[in-house]
Amino acid sequence: MSGGTAELILFGMVAAFLVLRLRSVLGKRTGYERPAQPVAAPGARPAETRPGGAPQAAQPGQPHLVVPDARTPPGQALSRIGAEDPSFDAYRFLAGAEGAFRMIVSAFAAGDRATLKPLLSDDSYAGFEHAISAREQAHETQRTEVRGVTELAIDAADLRGSTADVTVRFVTEQMNITMAADGSVAHGHDGVTELTDLWTFQRDLRSPDPTWRLVATRSV
Repeated sequence: MSGGTAELILFGMVAAFLVLRLRSVLGKRTGYERPAQPVAAPGARPAETRPGGAPQAAQPGQPHLVVPDARTPPGQALSRIGAEDPSFDAYRFLAGAEGAFRMIVSAFAAGDRATLKPLLSDDSYAGFEHAISAREQAHETQRTEVRGVTELAIDAADLRGSTADVTVRFVTEQMNITMAADGSVAHGHDGVTELTDLWTFQRDLRSPDPTWRLVATRSV
């Protein structure tokens, strides 16, 4: 099985698991922040920005998919990734990244360490696990509702040897609340806020393991 085909199967499983499991009840993380993303209606096609082309207007509830122009440094890196793994497709990667993003966020909200561990690098997992443990010790619960997704964009890419890094920008509209043990609101509010997060996924393209693991996150 090629790396790209395996990647699509993995991300497809991720998205299916998420829809069945937690749907839109997600979680907020401390230091490794913020969730997101609705799934487009069956048969719907997200708006896309093709390299060198003008953005198309997104349909209601659908994100823009943005891939850098092939002449830019990130676009050139994507071309090198495609040369190493000919089945790699940036737009399919973005669709898969959305599913992985939703699954990771949902597992974090549920405190599901078993689901998180194989999807994260060791350092990322340590940060997520620390936040889950702190929340449990404080007897707090996290609630995040994703009300919309505006954009999925590849912001950066790199290939070092056979190790590929792809950074995706997730722009979402969310409601985040941290509930204290007594049921009061410890942090956040029930208003909707636009959030932008950058997540970097990494994979050894020559490895039989198809998983793109989350290696870094930050909020913008």
